[in-house]
Amino acid sequence: MLGPENTMMSFEKAVENGAFGLESNIYLSYDEVPFLMHDNNLRRTTNIREVMPNASFRHSSLFTWNFLSTLNAGKWFVQFKPFYNMKPLSEADKEKARNQMIPKLSDLLEFAQKEKKFVIFDLNIPPPKHPLRKTFVRRVVSVILDSQIEQHLIYWLTAFDRMYVKKKAPGFQQVGRLYSIERLTKENISKINVDYKKLFYNGLRDYKAANININLYIVNEPWLYSLAWCSRIHSVTTDNIQLLRQINHPYFFMTPSHYMLMWFLLDGVSAVFIVSIFYFHWWKENKENVSESSSSHTDTDSINLEKGKSDHQKASNLSIKPPSRVLDSPWTRKAIYPRLPNSSISNYPGPRQFLVAPKKIDSKPEPDNEPLKSMMPAKVDVRQLTPSEASELILAPTREATREPTLQTALPALTANEPTISSIEVLHPETQHQSTFTVEPFPRNRVSTTSDMSLSSSGFSPKKN
Repeated sequence: MLGPENTMMSFEKAVENGAFGLESNIYLSYDEVPFLMHDNNLRRTTNIREVMPNASFRHSSLFTWNFLSTLNAGKWFVQFKPFYNMKPLSEADKEKARNQMIPKLSDLLEFAQKEKKFVIFDLNIPPPKHPLRKTFVRRVVSVILDSQIEQHLIYWLTAFDRMYVKKKAPGFQQVGRLYSIERLTKENISKINVDYKKLFYNGLRDYKAANININLYIVNEPWLYSLAWCSRIHSVTTDNIQLLRQINHPYFFMTPSHYMLMWFLLDGVSAVFIVSIFYFHWWKENKENVSESSSSHTDTDSINLEKGKSDHQKASNLSIKPPSRVLDSPWTRKAIYPRLPNSSISNYPGPRQFLVAPKKIDSKPEPDNEPLKSMMPAKVDVRQLTPSEASELILAPTREATREPTLQTALPALTANEPTISSIEVLHPETQHQSTFTVEPFPRNRVSTTSDMSLSSSGFSPKKN
């Protein structure tokens, strides 16, 4: 941009840089004068905030031309930099810009006629309650015809009341927007003015195949201008003509074949990468499922193995070594524990019986040389065991203990003059008969033994008289 927008200075600078057409926006004042203004208010490009601050947001068409002609339209361009890469103005250009006023449409038409340049403009509808709300097109056509400009220099863009324009000014070049090809053909329109962002996404080839001339707006970058050039676009609207006019050929960053090769290569790599990601996640999920399955099997096996080891350990903990007193020879077998009556068992229902039976302890223990006295009732007949029978009695439960560890023998070391209180745990299967014994204190070097009274392998059972 070389001058304030929509001022005579900007049009003059455009012609100096080789523009073949001039673009503007038109509003109509309240007293029916067409003038050039881009915005619908005067706040940005005029000094109305200094002259009439309360009216800075009022619609431009609600002012009369007498007031509009007094506003300055160029000081903002000097005070504020419109483009970040805009070159600084010379002092002469700054002075000229500060003196720019709002031009009328007739001023632009006169200049275009003199320079033989095309004129294209957006005609904005007046706001409600404007006197030209419905007849603004006819008013503008009348002003154009009164300027005596050649009709073919006018690119008529407004679709409102187009039939009247064609009838009143048949020499105007009718320009459409991004209409369908059928509508353009029906209205006999051979040119369109579109935003470049919309065109490249909406069938550029179709319009070119229908021989539609295309003008793109707003193109300010060299690469975009090169793209339009390569796409065989007929013209562009720009604010950066001083840069684009220096381009005498499109900027090719790569040849079309190289571009296609890179495009296919990148697409292929992207596809492989995406497939690899999906495959990796699929493989990872399957691996986790297999690990969980194998872990569950391993846990089950370890539990079973630990259970078997626990059972084997319980069986191995059963002592089968005969007490030292039993190994003495000669010895006689006497009942150690009296059999309790069944009534005492019924007081403790359940598969396990626990009994702690403390007994009074004699102050003087019996001498060691005295024989063992029977703790069984007098009616119980006690028979003598031979050493061979004793061996059978002691060794026979080994197989039973290995197969089902239900017998535990406690061999506490007793000392003289110390009371012995034993807590005996006897498993009570439903199919076997259990007995609970009371443990009497014995002198030193004597043994307290519990035995299952129903062991069939040893043939040991108390007999009644």
